[in-house]
Amino acid sequence: MNAWLAIVTKFNILNAIDILIVAFVLYRLLLLIRGTRAVQLLKGVIVILVATGISNVLHLTALNWLLNKIITIGLFAIPVVFQPELRRALEQIGRGGFFQFSFTSAGQQDIEFLIAEVVKATQVLARNKIGALMVVERGTGLTEYIETGTFIDGTVSTELLINTFIPNTPLHDGAVILRRNHVVAAGCFLPLTENRDLDKKLGTRHRAAIGVTEQSDAVAVVVSEETGHVSVAVDGTLSLNLSEPDLLELLRSLLLTKRTSALNFFARKAES
Repeated sequence: MNAWLAIVTKFNILNAIDILIVAFVLYRLLLLIRGTRAVQLLKGVIVILVATGISNVLHLTALNWLLNKIITIGLFAIPVVFQPELRRALEQIGRGGFFQFSFTSAGQQDIEFLIAEVVKATQVLARNKIGALMVVERGTGLTEYIETGTFIDGTVSTELLINTFIPNTPLHDGAVILRRNHVVAAGCFLPLTENRDLDKKLGTRHRAAIGVTEQSDAVAVVVSEETGHVSVAVDGTLSLNLSEPDLLELLRSLLLTKRTSALNFFARKAES
């Protein structure tokens, strides 16, 4: 009783703030891993920890020794096996905080121009059932993917985008990466998503679009070669079969949202 009284007596406003911060950090971490393989990892870790505690209470020495060894090995294996998920989480934390600055008015005009050209090109490609994958860079740099393609650095235009994806031309395979109002590179290779719950009908372009948006905050626009349907991937989520007005509205909401010079380390992830 005296011990509890001493704890309550020493508890102050700083302790309450400390607890709230820790709780919020844990909450944000859970949001970051939601929808990834790390969720299954967390469930496995909880099961092992509970089993270790029970074996310790029941004095199951051999089982307790085995579980402790598994935990020790797991501490070294987790960063290796789940490197993509850890990278994605760290990038999302970085995107939410210290290094974001607002676009200038000129930058907004560049993005408006890019959106208009992408939408027009997408509709032409869709009508002719020409497959295409266009990735718009946002906060996270895409240099590692740009280096896998052919450097262009040309002002974006409907004609340039359409010609790039014409079948049997040198650059029609792979992705086009866009930055502000420029086509930076074409024929770029992107990481494929490892999500096994996706529709089996989705092809390589759609899986690449999801993959690059899982590992960055980029926005990917896909035109299906089979159906001519237009889709948009962002944050690892795919919006399928978009009409021209829907595509325009979605791209504007994703790319024209004003970014402030936030000091909020745990800013909420924007919902598409």
